[in-house]
Amino acid sequence: MSLTLFIIVITCLVSVLGFNNPDIVRKLAHYPVAEKNNKEYYRMLTAGFVHGDMFHLFVNMFVLYGFGEFVEAKFKELHGEMAGSIIYVLFYLLIVVLANIPSYVKNQNNARYSAIGASGATSGVLFSYILFSPLSWLELYFFLPIPAIVFGVIYLWYSNYASRKLNDMIDHDAHFYGAIAGFLFTALMKKELIFDFINELTSILQ
Repeated sequence: MSLTLFIIVITCLVSVLGFNNPDIVRKLAHYPVAEKNNKEYYRMLTAGFVHGDMFHLFVNMFVLYGFGEFVEAKFKELHGEMAGSIIYVLFYLLIVVLANIPSYVKNQNNARYSAIGASGATSGVLFSYILFSPLSWLELYFFLPIPAIVFGVIYLWYSNYASRKLNDMIDHDAHFYGAIAGFLFTALMKKELIFDFINELTSILQ
């Protein structure tokens, strides 16, 4: 079993347990007030393993399955089987946390705010994929095919816009910063990756 599938299985198990026991969700959710006042910083990690409903879980695991195994294979190609596996798992867990930090800063005194889901981490995985393969064609959520880099630009623009303008109870900050963190983490692993990324983009102008 790939590490990506293992993460999916664990996430599904914990999420389904949460569907049947709301106390699990309350204890694991990203809740900035509790993190600040009670030092429950673990919530910024555990929130990535619980979801609001089956559709929420499906969307995140669909994205993770669709791109995670490719990214996992690339990490192993760059670092070797063992080191690549460890780095990939750390990458995923770190992005879960990093994606939640901006909303912690913004809502640490807002007792009405909480968030759950792996969207920040799956955004990071997707943008790691975009760094590796910016001109590949995506068919996310059954939309018409779109180049990965174009989707990435639209995704970042919308996430930033929605964070500032919408009040829809979705943590768009986590989507935006998770995506940025995933891209930068991958780029920093090996400087040649960013040059390859730029070269691939400029190749369409030649």
